[in-house]
Formats: sequence, C-alpha cells, structure tokens
Amino acid sequence: MSFYIGPHLIETPLVLAPMAGTTDLPFRKLCRKMGAGLAVSEMVISDTRLWQSRKTSTRLAHTQDEAPVSVQIAGSDPDMMASAAADCVARGAQIIDINMGCPAKKVCNKAAGSALLQDELLVEQIVRSVVEAVDVPVTLKIRTGWDHDNRNALNIAAIAEDAGIQALTIHGRTRVDAYRGKAEYDTIHQVCQQTSLPVIANGDITSPEKAQRVLDATGAAAVMVGRGAQGRPWIFRQIRHYLKTGELLPDPDHDEIYQVITQHIRAMHEFYGLKQGVRIARKHIGWYLKQFDDGEIWRRQIVPIDDDQQQLILLDQALDDLLEIPARVA
Repeated sequence: MSFYIGPHLIETPLVLAPMAGTTDLPFRKLCRKMGAGLAVSEMVISDTRLWQSRKTSTRLAHTQDEAPVSVQIAGSDPDMMASAAADCVARGAQIIDINMGCPAKKVCNKAAGSALLQDELLVEQIVRSVVEAVDVPVTLKIRTGWDHDNRNALNIAAIAEDAGIQALTIHGRTRVDAYRGKAEYDTIHQVCQQTSLPVIANGDITSPEKAQRVLDATGAAAVMVGRGAQGRPWIFRQIRHYLKTGELLPDPDHDEIYQVITQHIRAMHEFYGLKQGVRIARKHIGWYLKQFDDGEIWRRQIVPIDDDQQQLILLDQALDDLLEIPARVA
C-alpha cells in the first residue's frame, strides 16, 4: 500500500500530521521508528524575518530527520510563501507542504491556514508561486471547506492539481468545526474520485480499524494520524500491522512502554536544552499518563517540576506505579 509524492516512495500509507508544539524532531523520529511512512514538520510561518526566534529555529531543525523531509509552511502572501519554501529547501526540505487546514484563530485571523479556503483565487496564486519557486514536490493540506454551506474541497483539489501539487491531505472537517464533532469522509471520497493526486485522509484516525475503514470509505492513498498519536506513538505500528494482516497488535508490553516514554523525554531534554525541554516535555508526559487510570494523579505531581533529573525521577516513580515494573532511574 505504498504511494509516491513526486519521486519519493512512501512505503507505508501512514503519515504523522504536522501539529504545532507537538511534532518536533524528537517526536517525528519516534513516530517514524514506530512505523509512520512520513512525518511532516511543525508549521513554519512564511515571514523569514522571524525565523531567528528560538521557537522557529527548532522547527527548522531537520538534519536528523529521516528522508523524505517534509516541511510545512503557512502564510497568505504568495511571494513570501515562495521565498519561505525556497529557504526551507536550502535547509534540507525535500517536500514542501502548504498549510491551508489549520483552524486556529491566531492563524486564520491573519488570513492564513484554513481561512484561505474562502479565496480560491488566492489559493491558486499561493500554490503556483510555491510550486514555481522550488524543485521539490509541493503538497497541500486543506479542510473540506470553510463551513457546512461552503464545502469547496473539490474546487481546491482541481486548482491544486492544475497548479502542480503532488499530493493532497484533507481533514474531514470544515474550518468552523475546528476539532469538534466527528470527521466526515464523504467529501474526501468525492475528491478521490475526481483527482489523480494521491489523497491523504485526515481526521479522527484513532485505531487500526478506523484507519482501514477510512481507507475503504474514501479510496485515499494514505491516512494521516494527528491527535491519535499523542501519548500513543505505537499506533503507527499497530495500524501498519492491521493493514497488512487484518490482525490487531496489542499495546507494547510494560517494559517497552517504559523505554519509549523515558527515551522520548530524555531526547526532548537534549534537543531543547534542559530548562525548555522540561517545560515542553510536560504535555507529552500528560498524554502518556492519560491512558492510565491513575495517570492524572501523577501528572499533577510532575507538572510543577522544573528540574530535568527530578522530572525523570518522578516520571520513573509514576511508571513504576502505573506499569508495576521496577524503578530504573537512580
């Protein structure tokens, strides 16, 4: 069930969604190791004058990414988007992904993200500018439309294909839905019937069975997993196995869960530096612990900690309790 994005063979039809503040380098590497065929970077703003900030500089760290390296950019000015795309390629990007799917107010208020779906002419200008600016494949992520009365994904898909886009990701909600309610896949199915582009279906992919149902219902080339991977990066391995065999893999054993979690948090400390790493790791720790009955009790104890070793020690104690395995941090 492989597919191509330009010259790049994506051997597994599972893509890690770009999520700001989540899909940083440590998490992308982990999800690729767990079976994701592609991991798209966090969204990078198109105004390169702001790229010197710590936040953006870490989002532009791609030297350790597994190929193909896909970098998502967001903005509303065609020339600025083209320039940002070219700069990302110069920094190692092998695929450029254009964000027209983010529903966040701070993005849409700048007429970027899914707000662009209201202006099909501007969509075309941005897409063409970016495609012409780089010699790597350009992909596009959208929603089904702006609101329930304006589901224009079919129009956007036609514009994208004509302009040279190489793959299209569609989240099965409109902009006004944000992440509320259930994703719908009928619109994605209609696009798949119309376009020759590989389509990646996104929205509520939270289990192997759901991934298979969405692929069957839409005819998409792949599925994109976002929130379903938070705290459960092994979901990619489970989906991959299910798609190949029809069999459900159990969750990892307790020892592997311990190793995955602690190694991920250590990697975050190393990547961001201890002070920032401890702070950013808190949300991932929360997602990991959420799956346990008493996880919230431990999360409240860990969150206030601002020392890396103390964070690891208490996390070890939490896992010792929740997983009932011997403590491993001295």
